[in-house]
Formats: sequence, structure tokens, C-alpha cells
Amino acid sequence: MADYSVYGDNELIRMLRSGDEDIMDYLLEKYKLLVRKKANAMYLMGGDTDDLIQEGMIGLYKAIRDYDETKEASFATFAQICISRQIINAVEAAARKKNAPLNNFLSLDARGESPAAELENMTAGMSDPEAVYIDMENVASLEAKMEKALSKYEKKVIGLYLSGYTYTQIAKLLEREPKSVDNAIQRIKNKLG
Repeated sequence: MADYSVYGDNELIRMLRSGDEDIMDYLLEKYKLLVRKKANAMYLMGGDTDDLIQEGMIGLYKAIRDYDETKEASFATFAQICISRQIINAVEAAARKKNAPLNNFLSLDARGESPAAELENMTAGMSDPEAVYIDMENVASLEAKMEKALSKYEKKVIGLYLSGYTYTQIAKLLEREPKSVDNAIQRIKNKLG
């Protein structure tokens, strides 16, 4: 592998996009300490620091993939934001217990217990029908509030954001600046908060 330490981050990104794929490994290794530092500063309910490090590395990968040197931020600053955002999103998702049914999955093919017993174990910690109904009502209420309060652009932004797109990806899809997307999301939070 070549000695990439002599190049600046912007030059490395340009070289990576020109086809030098070894640079990806170099950048991931170079910023791994930053990822560890960010991961160690957070707590993931039901997880450990390694899970947060993995999330941080995903954020770093996205930073490398999405970095645009024509913007005013340096790559290091952009990477720090992407890493933090990815880790915070993971912590928030764990707090929402969004994936609790998946995390508590039990195979119906497991040896030793009947499928009925496995199913009973699997559903033991799940919400009662009343709670599910209330959640559905809350979702319907939020959707109605979004329909009334949000502009056409804000609806597109929130739809893409909730589908997992990054600010940069949303900006490209909607042919806007990332700052416009960020502003729209802040307005959405204020309107719905």
C-alpha cells in the first residue's frame, strides 16, 4: 500500500473517487480513533461500546462517500458530524425500542420446545392490544398534524428522512442545498414538537 500520510484529506478523497480503493481503508483506519472517542462518550441501551463503534464506522463511511469539498467544512469536521449523527441515531433508536421484536426474536424451529411455547415466550413482553390501538391513534394524529402543518417541500424532506436518507442525499434528490434540508427538518421539528 502506498504512503497516503503525505496527502491531505481532500486530495485523498479525490484519489479515492478516481479509483484508488485502498484509500478507503486508509481513511477508515485514520479516523478510527475519533470513532472510538465518540462511541466511548455515549451509552447504548441493550448494547455495548463495540455496537456504537460499528455505528460510528458506518457514519465515517458515509462521510467519505458523501463529502463535498466545495462546501465550507473540512473533511475532518464533516466526518465528526457524520460519526456523531450516526451514533446518536443508534442511541435514539435503541431508546425508542423500535426493533424490540427483532431483538427478542426466538426461532419457532428451536429444538426442545413446542412452537406454541416458543410463540408464547416471544409475545410475552409485547404490548397489549389496547396499547397497540393507542399507538395507532397517535400515529394517525401525527399524520393528520403533518398533513396540515407541513409544506409540500417539508413533506418530501420528512418522507425521505424517515426512509433513512442523509441530508446530503435528500439535497441531491430534491436538487437543493444540504442547508435547505437541515432548515426544513428544524422547521418540521418546531411545527410538530
